This record gives sequence, C-alpha cells and structure tokens, in this order.
Amino acid sequence: MDVGSVTKGLDMSMPGDTTANSGQTYFGQTLVQQVQNGNVPQSRIDDLATRILASYYYLGQDSGYPSVNFNSWQSGGGSHVNVQGDHKNSDENSLIRQIAAASIVLLKNSKNLLPFNRPSSLAIIGSHAANNPSGINACTDRGCNTGTLAQGWGSGTAQYPYLSEPLSSIRTKATADGTSITTSSSDTDTTGAANAARGKSAAIVFVTADSGEEYITVEGNKGDRNDLNLWHSGNALIAAVAAVNSNTVVVVHTVGQVLVEAWADHPNVTAILWAGLGGQEIGNALVDVLYGAVNPSGRLPYTVAKSASDYPASISSSSNIAYSEGLLVDYRWFDSRSITPRYEFGFGLSYTTFSYASLSITGSIGSGSAPSGPGTSVSPWLHEKVITVSFTLSNTGSRDGTEIPQVYISPPSSAGSPPYLLKGFESVSLGAGQSKTVTIQLARFDFSIWSSAQQKFVVPSGTHGITVGPSSRIRSLTGSLVV
Repeated sequence: MDVGSVTKGLDMSMPGDTTANSGQTYFGQTLVQQVQNGNVPQSRIDDLATRILASYYYLGQDSGYPSVNFNSWQSGGGSHVNVQGDHKNSDENSLIRQIAAASIVLLKNSKNLLPFNRPSSLAIIGSHAANNPSGINACTDRGCNTGTLAQGWGSGTAQYPYLSEPLSSIRTKATADGTSITTSSSDTDTTGAANAARGKSAAIVFVTADSGEEYITVEGNKGDRNDLNLWHSGNALIAAVAAVNSNTVVVVHTVGQVLVEAWADHPNVTAILWAGLGGQEIGNALVDVLYGAVNPSGRLPYTVAKSASDYPASISSSSNIAYSEGLLVDYRWFDSRSITPRYEFGFGLSYTTFSYASLSITGSIGSGSAPSGPGTSVSPWLHEKVITVSFTLSNTGSRDGTEIPQVYISPPSSAGSPPYLLKGFESVSLGAGQSKTVTIQLARFDFSIWSSAQQKFVVPSGTHGITVGPSSRIRSLTGSLVV
C-alpha cells in the first residue's frame, strides 16, 4: 500500500470501498497494518482522528444527540428514524419552505409584474410544473429529469416523503383568488403552449437543466451536463409563449448555470425566477414568492454568462483538463478580464428597493505575523477580527424586505490577487422605510495571501480597497485600508 496520501494529509477515504460494494477499504484494517509496520506514525492517526471528530464535539453531538442508527457496511440494517420534526409542515412556518423561498432568486421583474395580485387568468406551461406521473421516487437515485426538478441525481440523493409540486400549489392559490388556470404539460408542443398562453393575464413557463453522478446517464448526459443549454427544448418553449403573451414569467429549475441569452431580453419575458433545486417544499415556496407572501432575497451563487466561451473552462470529454485560471474562479475571472456577464455573482432583485450610505472602516491589522508551516490557516492571529466595516442600509421602497449586503476586498496590485474578493455578507431584514446600521467584521485572514516563499499567510503592504453593495458588480460604497 502506498501511504503517501495519508501521510500527506488525507484524513478519510470516501466513500470508503476500493471498488463499489467490495467491502474492502484502503483505510480500516489496511491502515492499522501500516501503523503496526511503522509506515504511518501513530501521531498521524491521532491527528486525523482529531480533525475528523473536532466538528462532532464542536456541534455538541456527543451529548443529548440521537444515536447512530445505521452502519455504512450493512446497508440493510439499522432502523428508520423520523427526523422531519415540524420543518416538514406545508404552511408558512415550515422551515424547509422558508429556506426554499429564501433561495429563489428574482433576476428580472420588468413592469413590476410580480408579485401577482389576483390575476384573472394564468397559463402554466411545461412538464416540470407537475410531479413525475410515475411517482416522485420512481427513478432510482432520482436518475431522470421528469416532472418537478427539486434535486439532482446520484448516491447523495434522498427519497421524497412528499413533493410539493408548483402546479398544485398555484391551483390552490388560484382557487382562493378566483383565478382561472389553463395548462400545457408538453415541453415540445409549442403550438399547444402558445394556445394555452394566448389571452391570459400571465403565463408561467417551467424549464430545467439537470445533472448528477456519472454512474447514471440521463438523456445522454453521463453525470455532468453535455452543455449549458436548457433541457427539453426550453428555449423554444419560452419563445413560443413569449410570442403570444406579454407577461411571460420564466421559472428556471437548474443544477447550475444555463445560457439565457435567447430570451432574457425578450420584451414579453417580464419576470425570471431562478428557483434552483428547491427540495420537497418548492411548490409552496414558489407560490410564496410569486404572490409576495415572501419578498425574494436570494442571490446567485455563481455567474450567468452571456456565452459559454466567457467562462475560463469549457465542457470537454477529455480525461485530462487543464484548469489554468488559478484563483480566478467564477466572478473573479469575469472581473479580471472585464467580461460583462448576463447576471453577476451575488445578484438578485427584490420587490422593494434599498440604499447604502455612510461607509465607515475602522481598526488596523496591527503587529505580529502568522506562524509558518502546516496548519497555519487556523492560526488565532489570522482569525482575530481586527477591521470593522459599517454602513447604513435603508429600505426605500413600500414593502418589507431582506437585503444581502456584500463586502469585497481589492488587494494591492503587488499581491497578484483577483481584483475583487468576497469577504463578508449579511442578511438584513428591514420594514418599509426602515434604516439600520450594518456591521461586518473582518479578520487578518481576509486580507492575507499565501506566500509560497515564506510558507505562511501574509498581509500584503499597500492599499486594500473595500467595497460594499448588493452584488459583485454593484459597488454602492467604496473605501480603503492602508497596511
């Protein structure tokens, strides 16, 4: 056995078996033998065990916590434990419903179409508005893209105890409002979709893109997606509906970025909701956002480009791919190359408006330095909060809402770092007309870079720019810190 991995920092082997369902592992008794043979020091075992168990004790799982009820080597053993508690309830107090609603990103809302206010009629378009007709758990490890897309596929998926589908949730709300509903459940029948959408107060089109683990191939996609396009001719479906309805709402359920240039600027596509993978309460959560019971506050966790070629990496079937962008991942790449994205990292709209004012930056890096060598990233000196960034955030609109202010640092050019680095953010809820002083504290680690020569983190000398705003590209407040 080659012990290079464990002696150089590998703490655990996952999923653990040498090959699927072999019952054999590179660790376990094999690792015990290597310790007994003197090839791996006992101190390394103590180190990896400490690192693995630290979070267990930090989260208090050693006391008053449910006991382990399964054995990974005996998949048929153990007992079922219902851990849903009250977070499963399909009402406004449901935790998972609140999380799903908070994660929905409003990307476009021209004409202030949303939130809906008792529209007389709605068209619901696309197969993904409703659950898989064969059953919500019909596909092994969720290995299909049929019906409501609420999680990807693979060994890390879970069986749905239930799945709140958008169509049923919208129907329930529509019935209460006296809104008539017309549906077209085909993704390819664009004529039927147009007929359903024509003359309605608004039309909601559901489109998707899915992916998962490589051991399952779905519609020709072996794990990873083959491209960044919508599945099931989503662009054509949107175009057909937008051609006949001037209030077209696009709901995107996707595992990641997709290209939206074909329709994002269409004048009849008046609203876009990026709903991601919302889990089992996605239908109810989507209604909460569509009708304004929840004011959207989600932010994009990645950049949506105008073209696939704008990204530093491209889709390839090669087994050897060079990722040469280094630290310039996602928004950092776009910033460094001055590429204008369709929707930037951290972007998201609200049904209200916010303003930023009165930036204050206090504190200093101080004296001292981080230790060198392995493990120095957890140095207390590095993680001491030494800089305070504060500003006034105001809700200038007529609705209560939640803003996600973000703090970015721009290191001195001598640091060779990306131009903007996200270092802090908060979720701030404000009533209409309310203002609040927001404070975000930064540590020395936030201003540090790794020095290969010194083998430690160092804070570069010079001027560090500090910007605050609602996304990576909207820089409402600017300041600096001289080190």
